[in-house]
Amino acid sequence: MSGQLETATLAGGCFWCVEAIYQDLKGVHKVVSGYSGGSVENPTYEQVCTKTTGHAEVVQVTFDPEILSFEEILTIFWLIHDPTTPDRQGNDVGPQYRSVIYYHDEGQKEIAERSKAETDASDLWPNPIVTEIAPLTTFYDAEGYHQNYFKDNPVQPYCQVVIHPKVQKFRQAFQDRLKESA
Repeated sequence: MSGQLETATLAGGCFWCVEAIYQDLKGVHKVVSGYSGGSVENPTYEQVCTKTTGHAEVVQVTFDPEILSFEEILTIFWLIHDPTTPDRQGNDVGPQYRSVIYYHDEGQKEIAERSKAETDASDLWPNPIVTEIAPLTTFYDAEGYHQNYFKDNPVQPYCQVVIHPKVQKFRQAFQDRLKESA
């Protein structure tokens, strides 16, 4: 790693799914599941599930931009969830599952806006992309049991039915970008 790490904060449905994907990428230093975008300080998972906090389930990806660019992180982001469904990913429904790119600076904002426009124009998705692009205000770590969820609970039914197929599809498509341990 170059020593100059950057951070991306993304919401693409259940944070367990998004975390499991980004943990496998070369250049990723760490991935932390958490909550952003709402008005409640230090929210709990139970509070976020009430759909009244305004928070989305997010991951913060700390990465080495010399190995993995923010643009590449977004390319993967557009492929690993459906950015055309407001407040929904599969059977997970509610504002906490919305699609958002929380930018950390103006450079990330510009890259995110360009990436969204290019992806929307590419016909990757049949419907318009509804992903929000918003400044990161605060990030709250999710509870400890949410961290490394897929790696720690691979036989849990949700992991088997929802996360495992996404991870397998991702690993096949991005074999050259995976860490050796993936």
